[in-house]
Amino acid sequence: MKKRIFDLILATIGIIFLLPVFLPVIILVWIQDFQNPFYIARRVGKNKETFNMIKIRSMTVNADKSGVMSTSNDDIRITKIGKIIRKFKLDELSQILNVFRGDMSFVGPRPNVIEEVELYSKEELNLLSVRPGITDFSSIVFSDEGKILEGSENPDLDYNQLIRPGKSMLGIFYIENMNFLLDIKLIFLTMFSIFNRKKTLSYIGNLLRDYGASQDIIELAKRNKKLIPMPPPGMKNIIHSR
Repeated sequence: MKKRIFDLILATIGIIFLLPVFLPVIILVWIQDFQNPFYIARRVGKNKETFNMIKIRSMTVNADKSGVMSTSNDDIRITKIGKIIRKFKLDELSQILNVFRGDMSFVGPRPNVIEEVELYSKEELNLLSVRPGITDFSSIVFSDEGKILEGSENPDLDYNQLIRPGKSMLGIFYIENMNFLLDIKLIFLTMFSIFNRKKTLSYIGNLLRDYGASQDIIELAKRNKKLIPMPPPGMKNIIHSR
C-alpha cells in the first residue's frame, strides 16, 4: 500500500514536470511520418495479467510485425528521432502514465512480452509476483542492451543467452530484498547512470553486497567482464534456439 501511494505521488509530480519535455518530442515523432507518436506495447504484469505499456514511438510503424522482439542499436527499424529517444530513455519515461494507472511501479522487474514470459522457468515466474517497474537493478546494469545486441544475426537468441539470465537473476534478487529505501536508491542511481554509467555500476555492486548478494551477481552487475552465454535461473542448460 505504501509503495502504491509513493508511486502515485511521484507519478503525478513526474507527469507535471516532464510534460514540457514530452510535448516537443511527441510533436517531432508525429512530424517525421504523420503517424501515431505513441507505441502501445502489450506486456505481462503482476500475476500474469497483461496490460498496455505506453511508449513514445522510436521505431517505424508496424516494426513489431517483423517478429523480432529484441532491439539492437543498429536495428534498421529505429528512426532518426528514435535514436535520440532511446539514448535518453524517453520511451521508458512515458511509462510514468502506466505507473499512474497502476499497471506498473517506479521500481520493479521490467515487464516482458508474452512470447518471452512463456519461456520462463518456474523460478523466473517469481518475477510476476509484483508489479513490473520502470527501473530496477537490471534496468541499470543492462541499460546498454541495444549495444550488446549490435551486429547480432539473431537478437532474440542472443538476448536469451546473454541478457535474460542476468536480468532475471537481478530481478529475483530485487523482489527478495525490496523495500522503500532500496527503491529510493535505485531511482537516484537510475538518474545518475545517465551521467556516469561506470561509477553507477560500481555503486550498484556495493549496494548488492550490502544486501548480501552472491559474488557472482555482484561481478555480473559491475559489467567488467564480457558477457557469456548462461542458462536462465531455474534452468540447467543454455538456450540454443529461439
